[in-house]
Amino acid sequence: MRILLIEDDPKTAAFIIKGLGQEGFAVDHAADGEIGLHLASEFPFDAAVVDIMLPKRDGLSVIECLRKQQNPIPVIVLSARSSVEDRIKGLQVGADDYLMKPFAFSELLARIQALLRRASAQTDPTSLTVADLRMDLVRKKAFRADREIELQPKEFSLLEYLMRNTGRVVSKTMIMEHVWDYNFDPQTNVVETRICRLREKIDRGTEAKLIRTVRGMGYVLE
Repeated sequence: MRILLIEDDPKTAAFIIKGLGQEGFAVDHAADGEIGLHLASEFPFDAAVVDIMLPKRDGLSVIECLRKQQNPIPVIVLSARSSVEDRIKGLQVGADDYLMKPFAFSELLARIQALLRRASAQTDPTSLTVADLRMDLVRKKAFRADREIELQPKEFSLLEYLMRNTGRVVSKTMIMEHVWDYNFDPQTNVVETRICRLREKIDRGTEAKLIRTVRGMGYVLE
């Protein structure tokens, strides 16, 4: 999952980026409203975390612009403003949630996960299943039949993306857009390497191979 963070305070941004990275999210960071609006308009994101007090363009203006563009990205507002009027204004311009500073990272994470569940409209938002492969999204665990699969955070994110697109061929570019951030070098072979490791972990010792390479197009889990 790919998150856009628009936050001008370096310490707060570093705190969020580190925490979300450890949870397997790819995070793109913008330190002002204009860059944030550009990124949200040009690149696909699964959710955005937006501070209100930003240089060049404030967070509410960014959200209002995105909604005028018919951009449905789920947005959580971060703000030190605690009045009811401020919270109402944030929701009225198009934010989906409002979190006051200071905040606990665990609460921010829970709110992001709740937004992603609603956006994906999963009938069972806590788990994904394909054949005998099962992913527990809450406990961050994956199983093939009764065997638990040990996955690194990026491997978990990659498998989750493949499972959410079961039967659909996803290209290297699509994978990089959702699992890695936009600064990632597209010329590297990191996707191929991660797919190879993931396939080895998922399909090892089984007759049914779930992850398949579609030559010249990408990868599919089916």
